[in-house]
Amino acid sequence: MRTATIERKTGETQILLTLNLDGTGKCDVKNPIGFFDHMLKSFCKHGLFDLTGELKGDLEVDQHHLIEDTGIVLGQCFAKALGNCAGIYRTGCFIYPMDESLLQAAVDFGGRPFLCCNAQLTGIPLVSIGQDGKEASFQTDCFEDFWQGFVNGAQCNLHLDTIRGRSDHHKMEGLFKASARAIRNAVEIDPRRNGAIPSTKGTIGN
Repeated sequence: MRTATIERKTGETQILLTLNLDGTGKCDVKNPIGFFDHMLKSFCKHGLFDLTGELKGDLEVDQHHLIEDTGIVLGQCFAKALGNCAGIYRTGCFIYPMDESLLQAAVDFGGRPFLCCNAQLTGIPLVSIGQDGKEASFQTDCFEDFWQGFVNGAQCNLHLDTIRGRSDHHKMEGLFKASARAIRNAVEIDPRRNGAIPSTKGTIGN
């Protein structure tokens, strides 16, 4: 099984995640940020990844540390589970329609981290009601922070584009789903490759 467990402990966050690349889409992560929890569940469901663990962080400061560090740890899980990337397709892309929004993601697990994020978000926080009945919010500027952390951890390049759209909720959710499908395509085993490393150099990232 292609699985990985990564733990990260700093003065700002405590994160533990276990990833199964060949799962069924189950997400059982203790996550204190409601909208972010919704995004991770959508990512797992559409990528058919299984993810378990717990996220803790200094939310009294803001959401940035926890969201970015979660991206780093999730990316590291992908890198560890993929190993030398032997036998995988390596690249993937997907266009995801979500109501008025149309979103696109393209990824390459080529060993070189780079993020191009053209989400076209307003920057206005999404407001909701927390489990304690009090007003909660999601800092939309942390969306790009998550994916920057992910590409750094996974050593991949990722291009995210909002082709069109109005709702920030739809843009972010659609990009998480498009990314899940693109990443799923990239990390699946290519039966024609016969276990070879998908690079003319014979190695990934060098």
